[in-house]
Amino acid sequence: MSLMTVSEVAEFLGIQNIRVERLQRESLLVSADKDGEGNPLFKKEDVERYKVFAERIGGI
Repeated sequence: MSLMTVSEVAEFLGIQNIRVERLQRESLLVSADKDGEGNPLFKKEDVERYKVFAERIGGI
């Protein structure tokens, strides 16, 4: 299982970090774990799945 930071997710999706945080608050992306500082980490598979879904409904 590969985990991604907020910054990595933002870069992968082509959005700002704050937008990733909003997606998490709205439970559109659910963190799988937290790093040593308490920041969320996301499963790469979940991020990829979200990207496909978002593109199908009209964009991220």
